[in-house]
Amino acid sequence: MRVGSLSNTYAALPAHFYARLPPTPVAEPRLIRINWPLAQEIGLDLSALDPRMLEAMFSGNTIPENAEPIATAYAGHQFGRFVPQLGDGRAILLAEVLDAQGVRRDIQLKGSGRTPYSRSGDGRAALGPVLREYLVSEAMHALGIPTTRALAAVTTGEMILREGPVPGAVLTRVAVSHVRVGTFEYHAARGDEPAVRNLADYVIKRHYEAAGGDANPYLALLEAVIDRQARLVALWMQVGFIHGVMNTDNMTVSGETIDFGPCAFMDSYDPATVYSAIDRGGRYAYANQPRIAQWNLARFAETLLPLLDPDQAVAVERASDLLSGFSGRYAGRWLTGMRAKLGLRRELPEDLALIEALLAAMHANQADYTLTFRRLCDAVAAPSADAGVRSLFERPAAYDGWAAAWRERLQHESGQPADRSSAMRGVNPAYVPRNHRVEQALRAALERADFTPFNLLLEAVTHPFADDPAFSAYASPPTADERVLRTFCGT
Repeated sequence: MRVGSLSNTYAALPAHFYARLPPTPVAEPRLIRINWPLAQEIGLDLSALDPRMLEAMFSGNTIPENAEPIATAYAGHQFGRFVPQLGDGRAILLAEVLDAQGVRRDIQLKGSGRTPYSRSGDGRAALGPVLREYLVSEAMHALGIPTTRALAAVTTGEMILREGPVPGAVLTRVAVSHVRVGTFEYHAARGDEPAVRNLADYVIKRHYEAAGGDANPYLALLEAVIDRQARLVALWMQVGFIHGVMNTDNMTVSGETIDFGPCAFMDSYDPATVYSAIDRGGRYAYANQPRIAQWNLARFAETLLPLLDPDQAVAVERASDLLSGFSGRYAGRWLTGMRAKLGLRRELPEDLALIEALLAAMHANQADYTLTFRRLCDAVAAPSADAGVRSLFERPAAYDGWAAAWRERLQHESGQPADRSSAMRGVNPAYVPRNHRVEQALRAALERADFTPFNLLLEAVTHPFADDPAFSAYASPPTADERVLRTFCGT
């Protein structure tokens, strides 16, 4: 079956980087959804394939021509503890394609059966986590956040065992690449410096070509990865996204968000928010994400030390200098984004205090994160719209005091209020995949095989900045009995 020009440059790396094997066939695949715009973007011509052929391909029952299926090897620090071998335990990297911009993209099946890295797992994916990843990854893309994306989802016609029997599914995922910090750790832990060098050269050529021309290309690689992660986490924080499991095997060196297990978007603002049921100590709480990103990057730097300088002390010093700059890179990106959320274009010294004062008032008054910023888009154009923001605060007077300071600060901005409001609407989403809506969509699919709530929610969150009356219900926070306080990995 030919679907386009496929290749696999990762499969050209040494054999111990991966295992060659095909996906395990499934009983009776049925399409849930195909992301047709993404297929077109990455140059996949699926128009000649009938539904049965598409189901066979996206389930792994049929391998496209020129695909080279492999499961990649990696290690990782999981909740701070190093695990020397993880790898694609339920995923197969099928092939790579060049998209419309000439960027190489991976196509991976997730839930495609056991591999040599499965350990005690069954290699399958449950329907719920597949739908969650589809929803959240596509929402992240629509929000302008670098992320892996969902190309297709199919049910398998098989039940798999988790807490009980649940329907199985396969997600087809597209990524700029699946190379992780944990991929480097896998080879470094084995003392395989040639493999680390080989992998670093591959990443430079594929993702950071400019680093290859630097006097010290591996130091330039480290700096580039640090910069991309600072930008990524700043974007997460600006929309209230909580990854949930920021293990080093869940951090790509390309700077994409990956592995949407117990992820969630905050409702009421609280820096200590944790949704993941497995994060009992709050290691990956919302406010901890920048610190954890820096910790993960330190683990990445450790794998590169032999490449940075023959003298280990010099290598450590050079890496430490770059790592110490992460906080400043992150803070600068975050502050710029938060200014935009408040309609501030100029950079004034008092801006940080103004932003922090709003967040403190939101926390103390359990104001909804997404809705507060969205309603400020109205308030910036007309003070009469303050009522909509005030209603989100348990003590509305807490907003009044802050709003007075905000409007005084806005006097230093040029332009018309209507233009400022429009700009704010382009960075403050109305719709995110709120936990309760995601759970409602998953329950309908699991309990009634009804994918209508999933499709409706997907339509809303992939148009996050729209003002569409048809989506108005998706802007509302959960009621007390709708709140979802725990999310689960589903592995």
